Amino acid sequence: MTKPPRQPSQPLLRKTEAPVRSRPRRPRDPAQPQLPFDPMPDRIEPCLALLKAKPPRGPDWLFEVKWDGYRVAVHIRPNDVRIITRGGHDWTDRFPAIADAARTISIGTAILDGEAVVLDAQGRSDFGALQRSLGGRGGKQASGEAILYAFDLLYFDGHDLTRMELSGRRHLLEDLIKEGDGPIRLSQEVEADGDALLAAACAHGLEGIIAKHRDSTYRSGRLGDWLKVKCIQSESFVIIGYEPSALARGGIGSLLLAAYQGDTFVYVGSVGTGFKERDALELRRMLDTLKTKHAPVAVDKKGVVFVQPTLIAEIEYRAWTDDGKLRNASYKGLRELQDNAAIYKLGK
Repeated sequence: MTKPPRQPSQPLLRKTEAPVRSRPRRPRDPAQPQLPFDPMPDRIEPCLALLKAKPPRGPDWLFEVKWDGYRVAVHIRPNDVRIITRGGHDWTDRFPAIADAARTISIGTAILDGEAVVLDAQGRSDFGALQRSLGGRGGKQASGEAILYAFDLLYFDGHDLTRMELSGRRHLLEDLIKEGDGPIRLSQEVEADGDALLAAACAHGLEGIIAKHRDSTYRSGRLGDWLKVKCIQSESFVIIGYEPSALARGGIGSLLLAAYQGDTFVYVGSVGTGFKERDALELRRMLDTLKTKHAPVAVDKKGVVFVQPTLIAEIEYRAWTDDGKLRNASYKGLRELQDNAAIYKLGK
């Protein structure tokens, strides 16, 4: 490949808490019309997976395990590594092991697309464990346990790969990320029957699978080039209150949840399971700072402590009841509003 490009005059990230925004591509230098390098972008809006009930069929689709963590892009330049969240925030310091591993990759410039996760004893991604390792929602501590599962390569050795088909990007990524159990690992692709793979993933307690069209270019947004199929439904809902309990962990009997319907919130039920003691105590502390006398939405319950609709909870559930409530719901953890939380929207 060609030599890596010169360092751009502007730093990758501004020294500020504000997220990085995508910018239009800079034109080539007219004085050097044959310059082979593409400028390295500050940020690329991620390609997102569209939720489907069943896996697609046919030879045009490749499959991966669905990881449950934080979507990040790892930007590698000579003597410089940045880890940028889905929302454009610099979390390099919060994932030190991933950053250190990225510095050892034998490449001048690259952008890796992947998921930062913490694994449980069975090798499954555990979102709650990841949150705890980062100090909880809004916490600022570094996670020494987090690893990166890389599944795409968007920029390589001075070249923009977003216009290349997925199969070509994966070929380069597989050469770049060697197999092993280090802080940066390759998210393995599987050429298999989607239904059989989904059944196997669910049997092993995984969240689900991702299907990707092998000939697709990298297009930002949720356009259907990538699909996700879950074993158990999992979505983000806003917490609007809780039912106190003297017996439950953290004193929380259940959380009251709401989703968007149009521009307003509507009550979609409660969740009373899935709380770990440490999480429940911290959650109760946060909820008590948000108490309000005014119910954010209409709820036909007594003894409820209402809170401002600020905290976003990730909830697993089996189905919806006929009256629009969550069935068999279980609490997974809190989401970072600016990065991963997309509050569930009900159909009209």
